[in-house]
Amino acid sequence: MTAFASQQGSADAVTGGETGDTSWTWEVRSVNGRGLDVKLRLPDGTPGLEAVVRGCVGSYATRGNVTIGLRLNRAQMDGALQIDPARMDMSLSALDTVQERALEKGVTLGQPTSADVLAQRGVLVAAQVENSAEFLDPLTADLHVALCALKAMREAEGAALLTVLTDQIDQIADLTAQAVIAAKARIDVTKSNMAAALARVIDDATGADPYRVAQELALITVKADITEEIDRLGAHVKAARDLLANGGPVGRKLDFLTQEFNREANTLCAKAQDVALTQIGLALKAVIDQMREQVQNVE
Repeated sequence: MTAFASQQGSADAVTGGETGDTSWTWEVRSVNGRGLDVKLRLPDGTPGLEAVVRGCVGSYATRGNVTIGLRLNRAQMDGALQIDPARMDMSLSALDTVQERALEKGVTLGQPTSADVLAQRGVLVAAQVENSAEFLDPLTADLHVALCALKAMREAEGAALLTVLTDQIDQIADLTAQAVIAAKARIDVTKSNMAAALARVIDDATGADPYRVAQELALITVKADITEEIDRLGAHVKAARDLLANGGPVGRKLDFLTQEFNREANTLCAKAQDVALTQIGLALKAVIDQMREQVQNVE
């Protein structure tokens, strides 16, 4: 389901022996998805946070594409930088290699300055936050608040979807009942058509066995019977209503039911051999397609 929530918080953090205020903003979004896919956008300097976040999401969502982002603002610690000794050694070694190679080729280079060294990627980095365990606690608490808000929004959307899906299932049930009436109405017409066809076959086919011809026509009649399709549509309607009444994560099961609904509607149309029944079958397919689109939003 589509939803959005955010939560702000703040705490003191220690960097390089100095304390400064740190504020943050969690942003949590979810959109439709067949399964649960969690994407994280977390800043550096928060070791262990990713595992915590992924562990929290499962308690609030079981389906959908969920994106969780965290923005950290270390207001009093801006400019708190430190040198990475390992990266600095690598940069110095690289510069030394360049100087030696240049001398071998007879090229004279100027001596690199400290600014040149500090400008190398990764040498000067932002100071890491210490006491990360204490820092993660308020972050995690605010994440739970954001996820609760997200879940509440998803539940509100779910309540609206319940009304839509219930109406669509009622339409399918009503169209199924109309199909029963239409199927009964075509019996006399089918009998008349079959009798006329049988008479034409016997008149045109010299030596044809009338009993054999009658058997073939009976088989055609059986193949045109839609009793099983009507029964299965009724069973699927009941199953869908039960799923909605029981609550909980039912998206996958409803998705499967819409496929079964569509299968029966297709077979009904194929067997219809009647304008009224065909129109009912097409109306069924239209409602089922609409229901399938809505089911993709259900957890």
